[in-house]
Amino acid sequence: MLLHIPAVLQGTRLAQAQALLREARWIDGRATAGPQSGAVKSNLQIAEDDPAGAALRDLVLDGLAENALFFSAALPRKIYPPLFNRYGGAMNRFGKHIDNGVRLIRHGPLRGQSVRTDLSATLFLAAPESYDGGELVIEHSFGEQRVKLPAGDLLLYPGTSVHAVEPVTRGERLASFFWVESMVRGEDQRRLLFDLDRHLMGLREQLGETEATVGLTGVYHNLLRQWAEA
Repeated sequence: MLLHIPAVLQGTRLAQAQALLREARWIDGRATAGPQSGAVKSNLQIAEDDPAGAALRDLVLDGLAENALFFSAALPRKIYPPLFNRYGGAMNRFGKHIDNGVRLIRHGPLRGQSVRTDLSATLFLAAPESYDGGELVIEHSFGEQRVKLPAGDLLLYPGTSVHAVEPVTRGERLASFFWVESMVRGEDQRRLLFDLDRHLMGLREQLGETEATVGLTGVYHNLLRQWAEA
């Protein structure tokens, strides 16, 4: 499932994030790459121990915590602390790669914990008209998907996907990226729960708390109890 989640960051929170990106200390992005992805990666990242990066992580995690669509789709058990990258100039692309199946958290209060990368996420932080190129290209069962979203919007996609970032030929592409270990490991089960939850929300808006919506809510939570690893 590829899901566009609008306005994870917006208004003051987005402006704060963009200001912090200008203050941050940037290093070679290969510092966090595995052997395969490191061979095709050419970008910059904010150093994981940089104070601006810590403030940015808090902004992103606060935005995610308030976003019901993200929770419904991801059912997060663990979120790898968000990282931040920049594409432009000579450091302008990331060739085809697949993310590591498990990531070890190396900094912060969760240091030493591992995160199974069920879902990958890219949060766009630069206005799309401010740069050329830089599309996130994802291969999946329906073909190749090319994505370039407004600043503050997030794309959630399977961690199993082969993906790439097209070369940036003008301006700078700024983004946050991270991984999610879901309470529901199976992609098909997670998709069924997401579809059921969204339809339930639509029924509640139309009908209110009827006997049918209460009963279907019970079905949702009973499936979640059966499938979740909390």
